[in-house]
Amino acid sequence: MSRISYFIKRVVRIDWKRMWETTAILKERSGKSRPWLLCDMLKCALKYNAGYIDYKIAEMYRLNDAQRRTVITRGISNSIVRRMNDKAYWHFFDDKTQFNTLFAEYIPRKWLLINESTSPDALRDMMDSLPRMIGKPLEGSSGQGILKYEPADWADGPEAFLQKLRRDGIGILEETVVQHPAMASLCPTSVNTCRIATLLGDKQQGIVYAFLRIGNGKVMDNVDCGGMAARIDLDSGKLLTCGADKQGNTFEKHPMTGTPIVGFTIPFWEEAKDMCLKAAQKVPQMRFVAWDVAITEKGPTFIEGNSFPSHAIPQFAAHYPDGIGILPEFEKFIDL
Repeated sequence: MSRISYFIKRVVRIDWKRMWETTAILKERSGKSRPWLLCDMLKCALKYNAGYIDYKIAEMYRLNDAQRRTVITRGISNSIVRRMNDKAYWHFFDDKTQFNTLFAEYIPRKWLLINESTSPDALRDMMDSLPRMIGKPLEGSSGQGILKYEPADWADGPEAFLQKLRRDGIGILEETVVQHPAMASLCPTSVNTCRIATLLGDKQQGIVYAFLRIGNGKVMDNVDCGGMAARIDLDSGKLLTCGADKQGNTFEKHPMTGTPIVGFTIPFWEEAKDMCLKAAQKVPQMRFVAWDVAITEKGPTFIEGNSFPSHAIPQFAAHYPDGIGILPEFEKFIDL
C-alpha cells in the first residue's frame, strides 16, 4: 500500500474527536497551539505514516524531520510485518494452543484447551495439582480477557468450573508462571515479561530490540493495561532507561515497590536471548516475531509469541532522549 493510499485510509477511519482531545493534552506539554499541533499531526501522517497516537507517544512535536524519520510509526510497522511475515503461518502464534504445542520445549507448564470437548476429568487433574491458574481467550492481545482463578473458583467441582470458564470466554487454562524473585521485586502483582523481537533479515538475523514490560498493580504487565516498559541493553541485560507508560509518565523507581528501574539486571538474560534465537528458526516464514518471555528461578519460558508486534513500546519518547528512534536498528537487518 502506498503512503498516500494509507494516509487516505487512515483519514477515513480517524476518530477526529479523540484526535482533537489529544491536541489539548499536547498543547499543555508542548506549549504549541492546537491548530499548529493539528496541522503538524497531519503532516506527520502524510510524511511518516504516523497516527495521532504515534505522534503523542513519540512526542513528534519536539523532533525535527531527521529525527522523525527514525520513529517506527504504525504505517511503517505494518509494512514491515506484511513484508516479513507470511500470513498463512500466523496461526502458529495467534492460536495459543498451537503456540504452546509447537514451542513445548520452552513451555514446561501445564495447560488445557477449553472447549465443548474438554473433559471434566482433565480439568480435575489441573484443579487437584495447581494452587491457582490463569485463563486466556484462545486468540487476542494486549492482555484482554485474561483472568486469574483460585480454589474458590472451582470449589463446586470440575463441571461447574468448566461452565464458568466457558461463560468467561476462556479458551486455554494454564498453570501460572512463578517469576524469579528479582523480577517480582519490581512489581509482584504481575509477571513482568521481556519483549524480545527477533528479525530474520536480508542483511543479518538476530534480536532487533528488547524491552522489559513492568506491571503497575494489575494482573497484566501490558502497557495497554496501565503497565510500563524500559529498554534492555542487548549485551548485558541491564535496563537502559526509566520506565515509561503509554500516557507519557516516566518512573526512575517503581511507584509501588520503590525498586530502581535504570540499571536493573534481567536474570538468565543470555539464556532468554538464546531461547528466542532458536525459536525464531522454527517457523522461518515468520521473520519478525516479538516474544514475551518470563524469567523464573529455573530460567526463561515463553508466555507467547506475537505475529504482529506492537510498535507502541519501541517508540516511547522516554526511551530515546536524543530523539533518534529505533528504525536505525531495523536498518541493520533490512532495507526500509
